Amino acid sequence: MTTLERPQPKLSMADKAARIDAICDKARILPVITIAREEDILPLADALAAGGIRTLEVTLRSQYGLKAIQVLREQRPELCVGAGTVLDRSMFAAVEAAGAQFVVTPGITQDILEAGVDSEIPLLPGISTPSEIMMGYALGYRRFKLFPAEICGGVAAIKAFGGPFGDIRFCPTGGVNPANVRNYMALPNVMCVGGTWMLDSSWIKNGDWARIEACSAEAIALLDAN
Repeated sequence: MTTLERPQPKLSMADKAARIDAICDKARILPVITIAREEDILPLADALAAGGIRTLEVTLRSQYGLKAIQVLREQRPELCVGAGTVLDRSMFAAVEAAGAQFVVTPGITQDILEAGVDSEIPLLPGISTPSEIMMGYALGYRRFKLFPAEICGGVAAIKAFGGPFGDIRFCPTGGVNPANVRNYMALPNVMCVGGTWMLDSSWIKNGDWARIEACSAEAIALLDAN
């Protein structure tokens, strides 16, 4: 067996945490994208990218989620494209096949956590309680999405988690907006945030790509001013 034919070593959980760190530290904002029409895939991504948001979380909340991941990976290779709203192992396998570069879930099950351990793609599992953090921690996870962040206690909750879970970092999503985003990003255990405020559904429906670009640029400028 040649060197090229030998199985490559599986990434460790520490390696995958480092990948999540690199993705989130570069992105700072993960737009949570739901595609309602196939024709919106490229112009929406282009508008976000033009505004400075080039790491995208494409959810599986619509029938076009997998298609969008495939199209963006093929036609916009300069973007970092992940999959969101992954609910079970079969969906995890589907987004892997579509080319997703990272996976985000709204919550956890033992099976989805184990799927993330088995995969070469880093998983950012969604949690809302200390017990859920401990479930993931036992399998080597050190990076989590807090969802729905504002309902789960928001900034105060993340500060509290920093006590018992000093090596954990979070991506809060759900209720994050221009009024509170800087409060989240000021926390040392927050690596990025997820949001939708730059993706108003009426703007997408009307093809107002310039407005999405402008709002994306404003979001990045708001973080730069932090």
